[in-house]
Amino acid sequence: MLDVLIDGARAYGVRLSDTETSKFERYLALLTDWSARVNLVGDVDPEVVQRRHFLESIALGAALRERELLRPGDDVLDLGAGAGFPGVVWKIVWPSIRLTLLDATAKKTAFLASVVEALALEDVEVCTGRAETLAHDARLRGRFDLVVARAVAPLPALVELALPFARVGGRVVSPKGSRAAAEVRAAAHALEILGGRAFTVPFAVPGPPQTLVVVAKQRETPPQYPRRPGVPAKSPL
Repeated sequence: MLDVLIDGARAYGVRLSDTETSKFERYLALLTDWSARVNLVGDVDPEVVQRRHFLESIALGAALRERELLRPGDDVLDLGAGAGFPGVVWKIVWPSIRLTLLDATAKKTAFLASVVEALALEDVEVCTGRAETLAHDARLRGRFDLVVARAVAPLPALVELALPFARVGGRVVSPKGSRAAAEVRAAAHALEILGGRAFTVPFAVPGPPQTLVVVAKQRETPPQYPRRPGVPAKSPL
């Protein structure tokens, strides 16, 4: 049933066990069922989900692991987790990471909680709320080794939302398309204010090549950031 995923994963050095394959089968079934009433992904065709979501998540994780940006035991935040890509996929394939899934939409976090329970995933927390609010929570702020944000916001706004969650020495990563370099230039002022340094890394995915933006957190983010909900997107630094 998951031949596209199994064969594709091998290209990234990942050989899925029977247990992992069973978890992906259950994940796909839950995604299909919930998508009938919750807007999780645009197309739940099994082959599309395997290629666009499961394999792209594995490709991203493999690229990060190759560069030692995703390491065993890392405390990882999936910001704007949606249906769980890439966070849940990473947890299935690399179970030693500690994972927090954050999304502002309660219906999506309800889905994520059901996936975590059904797949018996350990060391996973699901949080509902806006990043602008939760980034000021002392339990989450400055905590994470890696913050991943897939299709959340343009980089000038994203760094304000994401960097406060990362520890000093941690990193924020976001897959971007052909405009990655332009986004990095546009975010220069925000990065200076918020304590980050950005660079780009090409990586291969199923389909057109993408560019990965990596933001290394070099110093603490000033406590007034992020600003109140909606402001980072409307008025980027």
